[in-house]
Amino acid sequence: MIPDDQTLTEAGLPATRAGRVLLIACGALAHEVLALKAANGWHHLDLQCLPAKLHLWPDRITPAVEAAVLEARGQYDSIFVVYADCGTGGQLFEKCKELGVEMVEGPHCYSFFEGNAAFADHADTEFTAFYLTDFLVRQFDAFVWKPMGLDRHPQLRDMYFGNYTKLVYQAQVNDPALDAKAEDCARRLGLAYERRFTGYGDLAPALAAAAR
Repeated sequence: MIPDDQTLTEAGLPATRAGRVLLIACGALAHEVLALKAANGWHHLDLQCLPAKLHLWPDRITPAVEAAVLEARGQYDSIFVVYADCGTGGQLFEKCKELGVEMVEGPHCYSFFEGNAAFADHADTEFTAFYLTDFLVRQFDAFVWKPMGLDRHPQLRDMYFGNYTKLVYQAQVNDPALDAKAEDCARRLGLAYERRFTGYGDLAPALAAAAR
């Protein structure tokens, strides 16, 4: 089990990192990054995850990424940041450009999982959709229900979600247990349910480019 609220680095890193690439990623993407690494044999990619809960405070993401990049600089042939903009208002992009490192394109993971072009095509007609990924379905209580106070004040649900019409579960994998949990999340929020299989979307080619 990968901790969702701690900075972590893969165990067993080789003593020498020449020819290796460091991925500095959001902890919410750990499962997906590790799955793509294993499927593609990208053994020269090392993964360091920052706490997924940084998304509760987007202003903390850019400083955390900068600190991780500066700490690892000189130890790897290259560093790739596995974040999209993620609510930083362009600050993360500008900081990565200043540091000379690449990052995943897109406004957020919902967009790059679906594919940035496809997500943009229906953005104007789906602004009343609330999105969940595999990670957020697994961690719904920790990242949605409790931070919003719905466990203590359920009457707030309609205040928060009254303008939403549906919950869209962007599934990265086919897992009936996750499907059932996502549908239950929609029920708890009082929203219509839609499952949309996205796979890894634009994350896969982004990591492939980093691996090269």
